[in-house]
Amino acid sequence: MATQPQNDGPVFGGSISYSRVIDLSWPVSQEIPRWPGDPDVQFETVAQQESDGYFLRRFAMGEHSGTHLSAPSSLIPGGAGHGAFSPTDLVRPAIVIDVTAQAEKDSDYALTMNDVLDWESGHRPIPQGCLALLRTGWQHRWADPKRYLGGESAEQLHFPGFGLEAARMLLESRNAAGLGTDTAGAEPGNDKGLTVSRYALERHAIVLENLTNLDLLPPSGALLVIGLLRLEGGSGGPVAVTALVP
Repeated sequence: MATQPQNDGPVFGGSISYSRVIDLSWPVSQEIPRWPGDPDVQFETVAQQESDGYFLRRFAMGEHSGTHLSAPSSLIPGGAGHGAFSPTDLVRPAIVIDVTAQAEKDSDYALTMNDVLDWESGHRPIPQGCLALLRTGWQHRWADPKRYLGGESAEQLHFPGFGLEAARMLLESRNAAGLGTDTAGAEPGNDKGLTVSRYALERHAIVLENLTNLDLLPPSGALLVIGLLRLEGGSGGPVAVTALVP
């Protein structure tokens, strides 16, 4: 077990202990699922060992592709970019709400307030300042973009997500710091208004999408460290999300 010093933050202080480190981010490749209309992921070799003595590529991708964090500016006119989140904001305890059984029956399943209450009944009160992660089982569809997204156009999207009332309960009544999911969006794919994302970003809450390995996390107790690629003026950006598990 490792123990590392930790500066006082919004929800913890002193030191942290963990026995496992889990990567919650997908590798970036040209084959990853992309929101309909978003740019392709591109890699271009600009230097090679044989001719230049070193290997170097440039890459291009949409700001909301792969495992990423959304900035308020993505949906809120005049909203802040990544400057809305300090380094301290990006180190948070996490809870995991498992709706894989519901999602198997309904690909548009929306987390309910009763789901949140059931989680608390079985575990503990949701800690203030945590990230509420939604485990839907969708990570197992990642290798098949059409199946992961539910379709090839924005009108055909189908995947589970947070219901708006449940999101309000988490962010307002329970004072969670943000939401995360193993799907392509915070809300179900058939919610064309992106209502949960808009609501969360209006509150400057953290919104993480396309997470993986949520099945390896306990329902509570993990600490998430979010490594954000700070793109100046960005509407979002890739993140490396690491979970420290007791």
